Order: sequence, then C-alpha cells, then structure tokens
Amino acid sequence: MNEYGQIQRIAIRRPEQAFGNQQQVSDQWQDLNYHSEPDFNEAVSEYQSLVDLLAQTGAEVIELPAMEPALLDSIYVRDSLIVTPKGLVKAGMGKAQRREEPAVNAHSLYENGENIAGEIELPGMVEGGDLVWLDDETLLAAIGYRTNRTGIQQLQKIVGAGVTIEAFDIPHYKGSTDVFHLMSVLSPVDDNLAVVYLPLMPVRLVQLLQDRNFDFVEVPDEEFKSMGCNVLAISPRHVVMIAGNRETEKRLSAAGCKVEVIKADEISRKGEGGPTCLTRPLVRK
Repeated sequence: MNEYGQIQRIAIRRPEQAFGNQQQVSDQWQDLNYHSEPDFNEAVSEYQSLVDLLAQTGAEVIELPAMEPALLDSIYVRDSLIVTPKGLVKAGMGKAQRREEPAVNAHSLYENGENIAGEIELPGMVEGGDLVWLDDETLLAAIGYRTNRTGIQQLQKIVGAGVTIEAFDIPHYKGSTDVFHLMSVLSPVDDNLAVVYLPLMPVRLVQLLQDRNFDFVEVPDEEFKSMGCNVLAISPRHVVMIAGNRETEKRLSAAGCKVEVIKADEISRKGEGGPTCLTRPLVRK
C-alpha cells in the first residue's frame, strides 16, 4: 500500500479503447470539458511511449476493454478503482459521465484474478485520484468536488479499523467542472520524497508529511498548469513525467531520481490527466 514501490502489476486502457476514433473524440471532448480536441492518431503514438516504459519494468500490464460506447475519460483508469489491502473497491465517480466505468473495469480485473472488496454507492463519491497511500496503515484522502465525506465513510468501513484515512479539504480552485484531485498537488516518489505544489496543499497535509520527515520536490508556479506535479513512480525514485516541465525535471534529478519524459499533449494535457491518472497500479513491491 504505497505509491512508489516497484510496479509489478498494472492496468491501463489504450486510446484505441478509450477514444474509439476521431469522430467519437469530436463528439465528446467539449461535453467532457477538455481544453481542446485531442488528435486520435497522435494520442495512440503518445500512449505507446508510456506502454513501452511500463514494459521495460517487467511489470504485468493488463489492458482494459473498451467502454460501450467509448468514453474519452476512461483512459484515466486510476480514478475508477481503489486499491486496498482487502482487494479492489469500485469507486463512486464524481463526474456523472463516468459512473459506469468502475463496474466495467472491476469486472475485467476480476476475470484477471483480482478480488473485489466492495463499492462506493451514491450519494457517496470517491475517485482514485483523491487517494494516496503512505503505508499499509495510512491512506490520505481529499474532500472536494469528486470525493465527499459520505464516500470516505463508506471506504473506511470497507478497509476496516486497521487503516486510518486522513481526510483533508482541498481548495475550490477552478470549481466543480475542473479536474482537481489530491494527486494534482502530491505525488510520492519514495518513502520520504514527494513532488508537491505547495500553494494548493492543505496546511495539515503539509505538516503531516513534514512530521513523517518527507523531503519535497517543489513544482514552480509556471509548471503546475502543465502538470509538472503529476508524476508516476514506477519504482523508488524512478519516475515518469510529462515533457515540458524542465525545472521540475531538473529538481527531481537533483533529488536523485531517474526521470523518464513522455510527450503527452493529446493523452494528458488536453484532458488534464497525467501519468498517474493514465495508470492503475495494482501491485507494488
């Protein structure tokens, strides 16, 4: 139960399954609040670079099937499922268009040997991007427009008394239509190192991490909007990030990290879902 151990099993959904084709992209991107229309062919090419990196780790990569009908946001597979010590929990999606994803993804992974421990039911909401495991007994959670207290209370009952869920209110920022999760401002990359954007972090969360002797790689203001804080650890201090965030990349390298950079304009920036959002690690060493 952490966000930085070596990935041994991971779920993904390729653009071919999420986007379908260019016409389906054209039909959906505005309703889903994308910044601009993704290019389907470029998205396929960009995503392959991520798949190649994951393959190099030796991890088992499970490709999730297409939604019916295809849904652009289903490429961001982290949000729909929650990894717990008891098995996977089907998330309660705060974005109405995504409510069918947890069942589809959970069914596919059940057929691949994963245990399903429960689900979050409306009016409860919890999205995977709002959860960060620090260790086997500590789960950080953000209360915002995609995750609410009712959902966290349901999740607490599922994981049991052995796990403490530390919940923090996160800022309004751009409002209910924006994609703003806990992992928008916090990405652990080792047991004592995290990439952070401090201006939008709850004070109590900063203090908790400091009390646990975390060092911070701080993302500068100009690289927050370009998703410099959305960094996927594929093993301790071995990370994947989006191209263009050169200062954050330099700071990660100075902190002893090996940095893999991918071009992700179509699969990440236009829909505001970076490397952590694009993947659902299932087992970490």
